[in-house]
Amino acid sequence: MGIIADEQTRSVKAARIPWYRSTRWRDLALRAMAFLILCFAAFLFIAPLAWMLSTSLKPAQQVFERNWIPDPIVWGNFQDALTSAPFDVYFRNTLVITTLATLGAVVSSSLVAYSFARLRWPGRDAWFLIVLGTMMLPGIVTLIPQYILFAQLGWVNTIRPLVVPSWLATDAFYVFLLRQFFRSIPMELSEAAKIDGASELRIWWQIVTPLSRPALAAVTIFAFNGTWGDYLKPLIYLSTEDKYTLQLGLTTFQQAAGGLPRWDWMMAASLVVMLPVVILFFAFQKYFIEGVTMTGIKR
Repeated sequence: MGIIADEQTRSVKAARIPWYRSTRWRDLALRAMAFLILCFAAFLFIAPLAWMLSTSLKPAQQVFERNWIPDPIVWGNFQDALTSAPFDVYFRNTLVITTLATLGAVVSSSLVAYSFARLRWPGRDAWFLIVLGTMMLPGIVTLIPQYILFAQLGWVNTIRPLVVPSWLATDAFYVFLLRQFFRSIPMELSEAAKIDGASELRIWWQIVTPLSRPALAAVTIFAFNGTWGDYLKPLIYLSTEDKYTLQLGLTTFQQAAGGLPRWDWMMAASLVVMLPVVILFFAFQKYFIEGVTMTGIKR
């Protein structure tokens, strides 16, 4: 009887609590507030893309009008933009540079990260701190020394300055990201492989690399996006149009007709240039998020 009386007392007290002070309504209010904040943030990210799409479908005389729905819709802007310049050459150059640079960044960074995470050698931690210290050094500081070096090597107006540094693990962030993920893999796997006679290179390739696909996918997306959208380095090192990348090719629309920018063509071409990055991200979205969120987690 006492238990029943206590339950009735609690029920009466709960009924007397105002609805706006109950835990259930508080949780619903917090969820609704979070949902509204996320919707507003999503709008801030989607609005520029929607404006680009709207501008790419407008006639040239309506580019600066405030209407978001073009009238009429000019689908020919895409064809005119891609045929007004040798975009097939720009695309081929960009694809070659991006593929080689991304592959080099993933391979070299994973090898260096494996050394920092799985091997023991004198001064390892000190050298890792030095590598992390380079992340605080702005890239613009080393721009002139690098250009002088590549000019002395005769690499100016070639793709080598855009590709070779990626094969030397020059991005400390990639090394740090992979090193933290490699440390979460149990050392017992490497020790068992050593007992079977496997070398460190074979352990890296056949054991650590397959288990690190999320982190490697994250590095791949970062490297691909950074190289595909790079404008400064191609501008500095490439001087002839037959070696231009897509980012340099987009600047041709700034003086396309009588010195006036063709913003409709530029937006149309920019959407096409941006498409491979979007496709790559959505294709590897699962691995990318998993690689970023699980980095540094001890298993």
